[in-house]
Amino acid sequence: MTYYLIRRMVNYIFLLFIAITLAYFLAGSFLNPLELYAQRQPPIPPQILEAELTAKNIYPGTPLLERYWTWLTNVVTEWDWGQAPNGDIVNDEMRRRAFVSLRLVVLGAAVGMVGGVALGAWTATRQYSLADRTISIISLILISTPSIVLAILLQVGAVQFNRMTGTNFFEFMGETGTIGNYPGAAFVDRLQHLLLPTISMSAMGLASYSRYQRNLMLDTLGADYVRTARAKGLIKRKAVTRHALRTSLIPMGTYFAFAVTSLMLGAAITERVFGWHGMGIYGVNTILQQDINGTVAVVAFSGACTLAGAFLSDVMVAVIDPRVRVS
Repeated sequence: MTYYLIRRMVNYIFLLFIAITLAYFLAGSFLNPLELYAQRQPPIPPQILEAELTAKNIYPGTPLLERYWTWLTNVVTEWDWGQAPNGDIVNDEMRRRAFVSLRLVVLGAAVGMVGGVALGAWTATRQYSLADRTISIISLILISTPSIVLAILLQVGAVQFNRMTGTNFFEFMGETGTIGNYPGAAFVDRLQHLLLPTISMSAMGLASYSRYQRNLMLDTLGADYVRTARAKGLIKRKAVTRHALRTSLIPMGTYFAFAVTSLMLGAAITERVFGWHGMGIYGVNTILQQDINGTVAVVAFSGACTLAGAFLSDVMVAVIDPRVRVS
């Protein structure tokens, strides 16, 4: 299994390098930092502007291949991802925002995946019951609701709850707010501000994963090996968990790997609505501000998250499916 995982990791790293390279060439071809200075009054002399952008390795007049090689050399040798047209250091922005997004994405993904699998497996064992039909309707409503609408509805509900109770139980704008004087107040404040964004991030995943898991569980519950296990006297709970659930998790493990990309897209909306300064909103701003280096750094971060998710799914599949370990 170790050789299998090493081979998969090497493949993912190679694919990540190709994706980052393509992102740089696309960003370098279509983003033009000169447009930021076109309306400056008084106008900046072309010689000064060329020298400034050349020093940042983002001057459009420099051949793209030359700019790419300089950028790649700086990243490999010094881990320097460059500068934005306004002079911001991309490394500093990434360092400041990456953990913010990871808190949202990792927690939202964990809640959505674990909760979705558990809910889907539970409803599959109660097919066509009132609980199954109710959860199915709620899941379809959540799947059909845009992320921004769900986030705003959560905010409205939180405000109404605070008014009805006369408390500030829900604090959701920004990463921190009013911190009390009691022990652990800072930690509680972080949790308060993380609660609604996490619900917003995980709700759609919870709904969609539960639908996938339910359908997969229904297929495996009717399989011959499950019926044989039951016929030999194995109780229903063990037949479901040891045989049906374990087999149905194999395709789900592969699906989880590529759900990270959609979570990153949802994070941009969630960060905007709840006032978080993470990688999602930073990625949008880099494109609007013609920031080539920042855009590529965001793509690299998203690709690394997808790579990590894909690798973890490979580990999960290898643990669950003995055929992978044997081969």
